[in-house]
Amino acid sequence: MINHLFSLHFFLFRFNKLPLCPVNLNAAVLKVKSLTKYFGLRFLVGCLFLGFSCKQEDKTKLEIEKIPVNLNISRFDREFSQASAENLGELKQQYPYLFPAQFPDSIWLAKLSDTIQIELSEEVEMEFGDFKAEADALTQLFKHIKYYFPQTSVPEVVTITSDVRYNDRVILTDTLLLLGLDCYLGQDHRFYQSIQRYVATGLDKRYIDSDVASAFAKKVIRYPRNRTFLARMVHYGKELYLKDRLLPEAKDADKIGYTDEEMEWALANEEQIWRHFVERELLYSTDSKLDRRFLDPAPFSKFQLELDNESPGRLGRYMGWQIVRAFMKNNDLSLQQMLSVSGDEIFRKSNYKPRK
Repeated sequence: MINHLFSLHFFLFRFNKLPLCPVNLNAAVLKVKSLTKYFGLRFLVGCLFLGFSCKQEDKTKLEIEKIPVNLNISRFDREFSQASAENLGELKQQYPYLFPAQFPDSIWLAKLSDTIQIELSEEVEMEFGDFKAEADALTQLFKHIKYYFPQTSVPEVVTITSDVRYNDRVILTDTLLLLGLDCYLGQDHRFYQSIQRYVATGLDKRYIDSDVASAFAKKVIRYPRNRTFLARMVHYGKELYLKDRLLPEAKDADKIGYTDEEMEWALANEEQIWRHFVERELLYSTDSKLDRRFLDPAPFSKFQLELDNESPGRLGRYMGWQIVRAFMKNNDLSLQQMLSVSGDEIFRKSNYKPRK
């Protein structure tokens, strides 16, 4: 008993609860009992809250799983690669939006025999095969979209090759989702050798769901009229938090388009990034150059310090994400309600503290 009390007494000293001196055993016992009761109550409350949260998450997961989503996927990339002069007309009738009227059939027939087009089709086929894993993941994404935005219609998915037009690799309308699969062959693919490395990093199929979620986010999140750096940070933070809900099983790195190493860098340096923004009074600046430094796609963020080359780009988006996460943790709002809250209000009510 005495040995246990001395161990507890030393523990309490370490946390400034009791002085390290010859102990009054009775006083120590009372102190230990008091602390045990206090921490026991907090532990119980924590367990109850955690249990409630888990039950809520399980309930939400079950409700989402029950949502019927019949995702119709058309493999135009395959159909076109197998087409001929005889059945080209059928393809044009089935996919008129992929055959602009100003281009004669001779253009498409020449493309069918073009060696680069043939190689693109072969590489896509080797990388994606029957597209089943991607189809299952997209189905889950649209189940989540339907759960949070029930009025949204599920589009027809059409896979294409696009001559590696990576800026248009995902096109989403109310009824159609076009996916340029030749833009997802992996960052080291030979087709991407002339593309800047920070762009090529995102040309991997691990990012397909995230890119589709980003395209959807642009339909439901309005760009802020407020031109401050903070407002723009929070805008992108909303998009990333939306992915937290729509892609709950995805890694954070995939949501923001980072490599695992870039994500680790952001996590390890969050406090220093925040201090830089605050000390240099950037939050309420309307300098448009801050977009290029911290928000736009780039090989690295531009702190104008020696560490720049070590940092990933778009760290302003990462910080906005953490602010929105803190806001949702500390305020009782639905996802849709949060999307309409201004950046200033989200920041004020977030009680954001950077991780150390």
